[in-house]
Amino acid sequence: MAGAVHNVPVALAPAHGAAPVGRLKQLAARWRAAWHSQSVRAQLLMTVLVIDVLAALIAGGVTILKARTSTRIEIAASMALAEAFVRDAIDVESHDAPVDQVLARLPLQQRFLRHVRFVVTDAAGHSVPPRIGSNPEPVRADGRSPAPAWFAALIAPPPEQRHLPVVVNGQTIGKVSVLGEPSDEIAEVWENTVALGAVAAAVNLVVIALLYLLFGRVLGPLTALSGGLLDLEHRNYDVRLPRPGARELAAIADRFNALAEALDAARTQNMQLAHRLITAQDDERRRTALELHDEVGPCLFGLKAYATSIETVAGTLPEPAARDLRERAGEMLTILERLQMLNRSLLKRLRPMALGHVPLRDLLADLIADRERQHPQFTFAFSPGPLRDSYGDAVDLTIYRCMQEAVTNAIRHSNAACIEIDLAEAADTAHGRQISLCVRDDGAGFDPNAQVGFGLRGMRERVAALGGDCLISATPPVGTRVCVTLPLAEASSLA
Repeated sequence: MAGAVHNVPVALAPAHGAAPVGRLKQLAARWRAAWHSQSVRAQLLMTVLVIDVLAALIAGGVTILKARTSTRIEIAASMALAEAFVRDAIDVESHDAPVDQVLARLPLQQRFLRHVRFVVTDAAGHSVPPRIGSNPEPVRADGRSPAPAWFAALIAPPPEQRHLPVVVNGQTIGKVSVLGEPSDEIAEVWENTVALGAVAAAVNLVVIALLYLLFGRVLGPLTALSGGLLDLEHRNYDVRLPRPGARELAAIADRFNALAEALDAARTQNMQLAHRLITAQDDERRRTALELHDEVGPCLFGLKAYATSIETVAGTLPEPAARDLRERAGEMLTILERLQMLNRSLLKRLRPMALGHVPLRDLLADLIADRERQHPQFTFAFSPGPLRDSYGDAVDLTIYRCMQEAVTNAIRHSNAACIEIDLAEAADTAHGRQISLCVRDDGAGFDPNAQVGFGLRGMRERVAALGGDCLISATPPVGTRVCVTLPLAEASSLA
């Protein structure tokens, strides 16, 4: 249809400047990353070096401009002096020397001038050599070496020359060309520049070395602050920073020390509260266990005795009634047996009845022996070291629960063949003596980043409440390693 408009997609070509801009952004990002990866000391020193380089470039530029101006003025003055000197020499030579020797003696005059060179030609334009035995070149008393070509190209003024005719008796017999020669002046500037550059480099090296030491002393408290923050991250709240002399850094150190003291006080308070909570829970469990043992246990035993007597009495009744009564009594005995088993299981979960009555080593050995009977497919290796009979209800029960939880998890989840348990009272440490429990298996391990269950969480909370550490390493396929360390408040003789 006429006049219809069709929408045709058009691909927009990228702008020509997009790629260079993208590369510039990448370079800028890399530069920022490289810059921020350096220490503060390195950044400060690099800044000073950049300033030094810029200052050297500016000083070099100013030196070249000044040297070029002074060289041009010097050459111009030398050219004017040489022109006047040559005119006087032509007048003198034309009166005192024969005509054929005038041109040959003129080149000798440049010995007395600097920054110029004479070129003498005859009337035909041929160069006239100096008289034999003479030395027309100016004598360099200083013995300077020529400057590099690139430096000479920066300093040298535009070529300048002047031509003076040699007229004797009204006849032009040749000419003298006075050419500017700035090489010795440039050599002098080069030597001065090199000397100043060497002095500046030596001074800069000394200044950078002093700045390196100064920055180290100034930034030393920041390094100590970084180490202190790392200690706080590792829950070492006993760290304190020395107070530096700088007022600003001293304020930072004071705030850090105050923070460390507040965290230490909060940790101590939390540990006390957690210890009281654990103690309250243990006391409640102890009372509940005693009630189950002293009240529920005898009641179940009495019910079982009554059920047994009912079964006995049923034998004296007529057969149909006796059979029904014996069946009811048997069912009652079965239920009572199950209730007694549940009661014993609850007692073990609430609190081992032997805790505090038998040595800790025997209590744990009995736990391992019980697991061996229940799971004969596993190999258990229990290696207790020197231990006391008891470390108090809180420590004994925590060690018992941690071993129970670790061994149970290894049995349920590790697919291991061997489970090793080490337990010993460790040697003296910075925080006193401690007891260490380590449970290892050769299973498949588990992901350490996975969410832990209530058992491991409760174990960690209980250990932390006593001021200890619980470390779990489970790197597949090495297996799982659970290590529990508890500080001991007081020492006693080993069992």
